[in-house]
Amino acid sequence: MDDTAILKAMAEKGLRITGQRRSLAKLFAEADGYLTPKEIYEDLEGQYPGLSFDTVYRNLRVLQELGVLEQIMFEDGVRFKVHCGGEEHHHHLICLSCERTLPLRYCPMPELHDLPESFQVVRHKFEIFGYCQDCREASGAEGNGEAEAAERP
Repeated sequence: MDDTAILKAMAEKGLRITGQRRSLAKLFAEADGYLTPKEIYEDLEGQYPGLSFDTVYRNLRVLQELGVLEQIMFEDGVRFKVHCGGEEHHHHLICLSCERTLPLRYCPMPELHDLPESFQVVRHKFEIFGYCQDCREASGAEGNGEAEAAERP
């Protein structure tokens, strides 16, 4: 998704297109992978003196709610990236080395039968973290177990 498409999605929802939002759209359109809120803030604060972290985070949440960004919870914190595309429900396979993300069209929710009846699910996320074939080959690991992960630099 390019910055024009990101800005169009914002405009269609009635959001004002400010310089900060243009810069945010451009940043995500040019990013190869995931960005942390801190990285985003540090990139934008040089262009916009007085920019607050709260403003950045609020815009990230708005873009996520619009379906423009996806939020993934890594072990070291939350990160955002441009949505994979398409409107269909999906989950992710994420490489811990290069952060390559592959959509996973299978959803395990229909098979969860032991949820308490008193609990109403309104949304869910499901990500699988591991190592892609390219990263395994580059490291010399041939399987896909924890032992290889422990050997990675």
